[in-house]
Amino acid sequence: MKLLQMLQKALATSAVGRNNTAMQPTLRDLTRVFARIGILSFGGPAAQIAMMHREVVDRHAWVNEKDYLSALSFCMLLPGPEAMQLATWIGWRTHGTLGGLIAGGLFVLPGALVVLALSAIYVTLGALPLVAALFAGVQAAVVVVVIEALLRVSHRALKGRVERLLALGAFVALFALALPFPIVVLAAAVLGALSLSKNSQNPQTPTRGPSWAQSLGTAGLWLAIWLLPLALLWALEGGILTEIGLYFSKLALLTFGGAYAVLAWMVQEVVQIQGWLTTAQMMDGLGLAETTQGPLILVTEFVGFVAGWHAGGWALALAGAFVALWMTFAPCFLWIFLGAPHIARLTAQPRLAGALAGIMAAVVGVIANLSLWFALHVFFDSRTLFSAGPIQLMLPDATSLRFAPLIIALGAGYLLLRRHWSLPLVLAIAALGSVALGAVTGGLI
Repeated sequence: MKLLQMLQKALATSAVGRNNTAMQPTLRDLTRVFARIGILSFGGPAAQIAMMHREVVDRHAWVNEKDYLSALSFCMLLPGPEAMQLATWIGWRTHGTLGGLIAGGLFVLPGALVVLALSAIYVTLGALPLVAALFAGVQAAVVVVVIEALLRVSHRALKGRVERLLALGAFVALFALALPFPIVVLAAAVLGALSLSKNSQNPQTPTRGPSWAQSLGTAGLWLAIWLLPLALLWALEGGILTEIGLYFSKLALLTFGGAYAVLAWMVQEVVQIQGWLTTAQMMDGLGLAETTQGPLILVTEFVGFVAGWHAGGWALALAGAFVALWMTFAPCFLWIFLGAPHIARLTAQPRLAGALAGIMAAVVGVIANLSLWFALHVFFDSRTLFSAGPIQLMLPDATSLRFAPLIIALGAGYLLLRRHWSLPLVLAIAALGSVALGAVTGGLI
């Protein structure tokens, strides 16, 4: 999810009295530091951005405080994982394009390798009763994880009546009217730009950036790097890999508000329309991505791997994972290398900030829809679709309530929301609790 203003305020407060001069690292030092950050980047974007701040601002003074916070604000305006994009900006700031590729790549690579390994284990062992029981517990806990995300985002995004109305409208549009996610996001951006820009004034003075010719050259180069592989797939393969590439290239343009914001759309596309995964598999993938380092949007790698596995075994699984990764993260380099020289001008645009505020408000409704969707599928064995004109509501069959996942979810909610235990520990307890409940009741859940 998108990092919020509280983190910016905390980082700014911690910088009081600190020298704002920046030092130039060697390429070797940049590589060493971001290799360590990539390996240790657990805990979501807030923890990841705080870790980078500690390394590059506090410890090594490679970037001064003002520029770091300006870049963070810029990355919050972009689709995609803001922590990875901030890492790319730090590399670009210190060593140009090569530095950006090294820093951004190392931020993602360790988590991507772990998710790949876990995905291979999942498709190989997932049918075993013990493994199925473990993942049933993870699915119950994931419902609570999404609810926690909903609470955090709503606290930071719903600042007034307009934001609350946008959130409610997004929820109704998705859950009751089944409108496409891109339309909901676009409408929220337009309404935010029209009604929220006055609350988003930025006192920065715009500065002159590169020429239009330079910017067009950068855009053309990185658009080609991003999309030429997709064109080659379409020309040479035209099957499952092309479909994976097309979908995740579209998703890369709409990942505002973090991975949770697009998960409902991902479920709709890959489960209901394409049939690549089941809802249970989608939730298992989210649980795997939650417990690994790197951005949560690495769940796209899991989706690509499982979709390829079902279509043609190991070769297509590995290719599907790679295509999903490429289409998810190549655009991040495009946004940074194109926009970084224009940060001062872009972050000074009230309309742009208002559009982002509108999207972030709508994300609350999007995540609420996702929470309800997951809960209906985890806690009930059967559901019915109620239709009346444009209204389409998914309603649970009360007689199919599953008590074991409900008990696990309540326990996970207590540990996560009240006791504030770490997420990996809560997921592990939920998985083991599922096995224990299955043993007590005489059957795995």
